[in-house]
Amino acid sequence: MGEAVLWRRLVAEFLGSAFLAAVVIGSGIAAQRLSPGDSGLQLLENAAVTAAGLFAIILMFGPVSGGHFNPVVSFVDAAFGGLRWRDATAYLPAQVLGCIAGAVVANLMFSLPAAELSTKHRASAAHFLAEVVATLGLLLVIIALARSGRSRSAPAAVGAYIGAAYFFTSSTSFANPAITVGRMFSNTFAGIAPSSVPTFVAAQVVGGLLAFGVILALYPSLTPKETGDILVPHADRIEEPSEALT
Repeated sequence: MGEAVLWRRLVAEFLGSAFLAAVVIGSGIAAQRLSPGDSGLQLLENAAVTAAGLFAIILMFGPVSGGHFNPVVSFVDAAFGGLRWRDATAYLPAQVLGCIAGAVVANLMFSLPAAELSTKHRASAAHFLAEVVATLGLLLVIIALARSGRSRSAPAAVGAYIGAAYFFTSSTSFANPAITVGRMFSNTFAGIAPSSVPTFVAAQVVGGLLAFGVILALYPSLTPKETGDILVPHADRIEEPSEALT
């Protein structure tokens, strides 16, 4: 797999992550302005737009890079052999920088400072547990679809899961270290204070590790070729695995 191919996938991950952050943060700002004083309606608007936007963004960039936009997804994929470790490592900065760039764009679109650290504190034991659950569920959705040959349903399924998890988790389901860092740079509805970021990222890593164990238990015959289709089938996936996980 040549460097040109990896470069193209990194661009896709950067742009997809930027669009994701712009959708999450921009819709949060719009919700604040359209529905002042009604936090429930604001959250519903933010969740609905995020679910629909995530669906579209995965369709846009998934055929190039798989549409991860999430370091936990990339590293779990690598752990199962669907993505090379060096490629997962290269995805990480593209995803984080993309989310930061998307936050800046969202702020500017609504005439706010390009980057302003959030003062919205979210860290608590309940939020930690919520992020573990949110991340675990996200990975189970993704892997279950890959294992059953239904990866083409992933854009809709992932969007639906994240939209639902906005409401059934107290943390509103970040489930992604890259978007967590990106949201730190917007002092708006969707923001998160820098002091809360380590708690969220740690919980997401724990959720990823739990997901890895649960997936091994549920799908012991999962192969690298199957996980190579995460999130959606793409041209540069690993075609010929050397051995399956048994």
